[in-house]
Amino acid sequence: MDFLKELGINDTNPGAYNGAWIETSGEWLESYSPATGKLIAKVRQASPAEYELCVVAAQEAFEKLRRMPAPLRGELVRKCGEAMREKKDALGRLITLEMGKSIQEGWGEVQEAIDIADFAVGQSRMLYGLSMHSERPGHAMREQWHPLGVVGVITAFNFPMAVWGWNSMLAWICGDPCIWKPAPAAPLCAIGLINAVRPVLEAEGLGALASLCIGSVQDVGEPMINDKRLPLISFTGSTAVGRHVGATVAARFGKSILELGGNNALVILEDADIDMALHATLFGAVGTAGQRCTTTRRILIQESIEEEFVSRLTRAYQDIQVGDPMNEATLCGPLIDEKSCETMQASIDRAKAEGGTLLCGGGRIQLEGELADGHYVVPAIMKVENHYETVQNETFAPLLYIITVKDLDDAIAKHNDVPQGLSSAIFTNNVRYAERFISAVGSDCGLANVNIGTSGAEIGGAFGGEKETGGGRESGSDAWRAYMRRQTNTINYSDELPLAQGIQFG
Repeated sequence: MDFLKELGINDTNPGAYNGAWIETSGEWLESYSPATGKLIAKVRQASPAEYELCVVAAQEAFEKLRRMPAPLRGELVRKCGEAMREKKDALGRLITLEMGKSIQEGWGEVQEAIDIADFAVGQSRMLYGLSMHSERPGHAMREQWHPLGVVGVITAFNFPMAVWGWNSMLAWICGDPCIWKPAPAAPLCAIGLINAVRPVLEAEGLGALASLCIGSVQDVGEPMINDKRLPLISFTGSTAVGRHVGATVAARFGKSILELGGNNALVILEDADIDMALHATLFGAVGTAGQRCTTTRRILIQESIEEEFVSRLTRAYQDIQVGDPMNEATLCGPLIDEKSCETMQASIDRAKAEGGTLLCGGGRIQLEGELADGHYVVPAIMKVENHYETVQNETFAPLLYIITVKDLDDAIAKHNDVPQGLSSAIFTNNVRYAERFISAVGSDCGLANVNIGTSGAEIGGAFGGEKETGGGRESGSDAWRAYMRRQTNTINYSDELPLAQGIQFG
């Protein structure tokens, strides 16, 4: 495939980069296409020794980067954004090949990394502090932000490029190099993306800003989260692993950004635009084969319109094209692996045992030809109750639950009655209902939308959730502050030394 050559990927690849590709010595990691089940390439993983080389190089890069004015750091990011633009087609195809999301979503993910680069360029001139009034005469106070240090970035398979972009583009303008540990299911995406931007960085002698360390939990993951030289760890993954990451980093007084599980609900009230709600549900529930943290998992629908909506939705599900993600007409590609297919079916079986009813879908799809060994399932819809244990937990697959609500009060109560708190949405034409849903007594999620779905966040706003979703924020707004340290300054320009609070000493 030409796009692999364009991105510098061959049959066997080194798994560590610290300004130059390192000859790694760890075990081989094989990357398979979830669409075909076929081997794409192998990666030689990093050992603890090679991880150490990456950390040392990143520390050296930090000493250089933090002395560079922030607007110049922004110029470096601008050039990296242009490099990603030039490789957008190839990078998008690589995502689709290795991760399995549709080619449209693959290109969209690369665009997201490009967009955050554009955002970061402007932000590099707006790392604002504050000027404050002192209570003491002849004194001034201000608050400023300084680079934090080397940032560890651990990403999940479902967004194998964009999440690195969210973190690295902001970290770099803030003066921080990154060490990236990608998901073992998508190592080639990391290699391809690093190859796209490294010529820009290497030209400035700053290749180690994009240090990459592909390796096992034992050899790379645990050393990263325990490493005091990494003051910030950004982790995207499951709630169970995130709980361990957060506790480990906190124990050494480090900082963490945790982007964990979602159990996202879309509320549909009887005055809603049903056509819009249907479209939002289809993409939200089936896009990326249900493997987004913002995937629509629950529909909380008012009794009076449930029958009509469900009838139309189940008919629409019959038309979903499941198959080759490289085909631009495909809406739903494969799940990442065989285990994910088994997990989806197990969730359906458990929900049935709890009293749920399967309305449509479920089971495997056996395709032909090159796709015969791919991991394909039939998107499913179930009628359930919100309190079911199965419903309370996230199933990373295209499994959608229908839950009846009486009114807005009932919808908000059921919406918030899950452990996760990432994304939420309401469809209504009543401004009072809309405002209440996004108020302090409405959705308890980090993202709350009106008349759009739960999935597809823009980079301009801060992204993240509450409760077991972790509580961190990435991407837009003031998320850049996580990558810097705050410093309060008091300057005495008088010839006296008064104490605060009027204290008299001596």
